[in-house]
Amino acid sequence: MAVIVSGCSKNFLEVPVQGQQPATQIWKTATDAANAVNAIYGNLRSWNNVAFAPICVESVGSDDAAKGSVPSDATFINAYDNFTVTATDGQLDGFWTGQYQNINLCNQVLDNVPNINMDATLKARYLAEAKFVRAYSYFRLVRAFGNIPLILHVPSKPAELNPVQSKPADVYTAIEQDLTDAAGVLPATYGPADIGHATKGAALALHAKVAMYQKKWSDVKTYTDQIIASGTYSLFPSPYKLFRIPNENNVESIFEIQCNYVAGNGGLSNSQYSQVQGNRDANAGWGFNVPTQNLVNEFEPGDPRLNATIMFAGTTTPDGDVVPLPQAGAPSMYNMKSYVPFALALVDNQGADQNVRVIRYAEVLLMNAEANNELGNTAAALASLEKVRARARAQSANPAVDLPPVVTTDQATLRNAIWHERRVELAMEFDRYFDVIRQGRAATVFGPLGWKAGKNEVWPIPQNQIDISGGVLVQNPGY
Repeated sequence: MAVIVSGCSKNFLEVPVQGQQPATQIWKTATDAANAVNAIYGNLRSWNNVAFAPICVESVGSDDAAKGSVPSDATFINAYDNFTVTATDGQLDGFWTGQYQNINLCNQVLDNVPNINMDATLKARYLAEAKFVRAYSYFRLVRAFGNIPLILHVPSKPAELNPVQSKPADVYTAIEQDLTDAAGVLPATYGPADIGHATKGAALALHAKVAMYQKKWSDVKTYTDQIIASGTYSLFPSPYKLFRIPNENNVESIFEIQCNYVAGNGGLSNSQYSQVQGNRDANAGWGFNVPTQNLVNEFEPGDPRLNATIMFAGTTTPDGDVVPLPQAGAPSMYNMKSYVPFALALVDNQGADQNVRVIRYAEVLLMNAEANNELGNTAAALASLEKVRARARAQSANPAVDLPPVVTTDQATLRNAIWHERRVELAMEFDRYFDVIRQGRAATVFGPLGWKAGKNEVWPIPQNQIDISGGVLVQNPGY
């Protein structure tokens, strides 16, 4: 798959060139447009988008996850676990670069595809898909770094290569505009040839999540209500099977990053998302980003999501793999949601073809519950919450007793119940860290781990990017 770029060197918009064609030859036909859009999706499964950098920036800072592996391996991750990371750490730079690579590819499409003579409906869809991915990438950036450059076009002059940072409110405004535009154009579903492309539901769900981070509860309710009323999605019956390869793109999936093993092409079509998190063993993975005992303790008795979320050493998976006992110093628990059967786990040492789930219907229901509770709609909040609990209850060993329905009508108590449900339902899906910050509880929850108010709400701007910008970019407070 060719990655299409413009000639921007030595700046944070730089994208690695693979099979580059001259810029004057690549924006002529509908096929050129399709290839450019496919390149956007292809970059989403790159190392900086799904592997070490997201583990550091989006996961191990939380109370759900720890570094993992053995103590001497990748010790730089410890700085994210205990909030001592500095601006020079390479994973910050990797995460930043990965998102701006996505954005640059999206801007290429948005700037050039309008000039191609092609079917108008398909053209509009391609532009909407680019806006969705751009919004997704900016959302990841703004919640991680706060003040960031907002680039909505391919730079055309040197002065545009290193723009100043925009405030989060302005970034969120741009994100919401992209998602509004995308939702107005994208189809509800696709045929088999286009599975994995962004849909109307994906744009609405991401918009709801973006609104939730800004406490725009009426908007969260509006967007989630639309998804629920559409009837397009439902909860997959099994929390464990939900994340297995045969059930990719199922009825619960709203957006997931597509991975597909092609012999001799593993690094381009596969993802190392599963490889880096697989249990530390020659047949499985590297053992990073592991669950904590704190997370284990959060699950209620009999909740089947415990074993659907956490792989315990010494047990046998439902797929029949015996999880080895840990090596000296290695973890005894791993992320079951990233599990791939051992026979499929390490193809060419280039990851596995397990898709990366980004947004699913259970999260839509929980966002709907949270919004309704904040708006005082207790009955509606309880109804959406119960749908998620009922799915888990149906898979428990004793559904008559396990996971009883939540019945409280007290807003504060229900808020905590929804937050609990969000934690156990979405555990190890790279949201817990930012959830706790947006909920205003980080000093209490993460304080014992080293988190400091006034500093750790965001990560440091990568020093490499500050240097490249010639000092145009300004470091976040406290770093």
